[in-house]
Amino acid sequence: MKVLLVLGAGGEGGAETFYTHITLALHRAGIETQAALRQNDNRVNLFKSAGIEALVLPFGKLFDFKTRKGLKQKIKEFRPDVVMTFMNRATSLCPKGDFLHIARLGGYYKLKNYKHCDHLIGNTKDIVDYLTSVGWPAEKSHHVPNFASVDVGAAPVSRADLNTPEDATVLLSLGRLHENKAFDVLLRAVQIESRPYIWIAGEGPLREELEVLAKDLGVFDRVRFLGWRNDRGALLAAANICVFPSRFEPFGSVMIEAWATKTPLVTTRTAGPEEMATDNYDALMVPVDDYKGMATAITRMMDEEGLAERLTAAGFETYKKDYTEEACVQNYIGLFGKLLAQEKRIAS
Repeated sequence: MKVLLVLGAGGEGGAETFYTHITLALHRAGIETQAALRQNDNRVNLFKSAGIEALVLPFGKLFDFKTRKGLKQKIKEFRPDVVMTFMNRATSLCPKGDFLHIARLGGYYKLKNYKHCDHLIGNTKDIVDYLTSVGWPAEKSHHVPNFASVDVGAAPVSRADLNTPEDATVLLSLGRLHENKAFDVLLRAVQIESRPYIWIAGEGPLREELEVLAKDLGVFDRVRFLGWRNDRGALLAAANICVFPSRFEPFGSVMIEAWATKTPLVTTRTAGPEEMATDNYDALMVPVDDYKGMATAITRMMDEEGLAERLTAAGFETYKKDYTEEACVQNYIGLFGKLLAQEKRIAS
């Protein structure tokens, strides 16, 4: 089986991270894999180091005459059985051809860019329900969750390097600095629960605004803005609690990374966490935008004897059951094989 994976975004984010890791994981599983993507030095170097051929294209908007032509040539040369595209731009620029075109969705996207796909994959059941609710055929809608793409055996980062006391309780929050991620709620929560230090690992348009808010709330001396990091496993290994304060989260890769590394988890009740987690079983869950409730949950996690250990044990079992790399990759390979067999039966 040959699979070409296509990504039109060049930055860093949840979809981009999963694209990188599923490409590497399929290659490790023995699938003949190639990549077409927008320039990103880290991503391209990872693929080259793994022996994955990567074609860099502009994936521009107006007056980009190179990308569609380049994809068409790559497909002609590689002759993939499956072309899997990620996000709107890559999907809309994918040419038609003698292959199975599958797009993977990690959000509730408008389907105008996906109308020429053969099948769509949603990483949550709720996204699959959305697809069918807006008219996409149920038999062409499939659920395959993400896996925890984190180094579970990583050594903890040095707290001293991050100007954090060795004996402090550390809250780690990961994600793009965007309104949807609700880091402002976390900052308000730690104004109430004033004992922990906070590591925020991510970059985005709200960096300056969040720094100003932290100063205004009087918590800036306990907050570390770490920027975008590629050592999430090491950060989780050094943290005491993972906090996921999102306002809107279709899936929630941070959750399964916390479970995989046995890090206690506090999360909001957005779509992904509601589908995946169970309150007081494998996470503490609070309403969206409820900074007082989040502060209470953090306090419980710090002070309630045995709570963190119980939640992490259950979370690790959830991870092993549904969100390992092996389970996810086999789900993808099995789906590709089934759909290719269906296409051959229809053609015959």
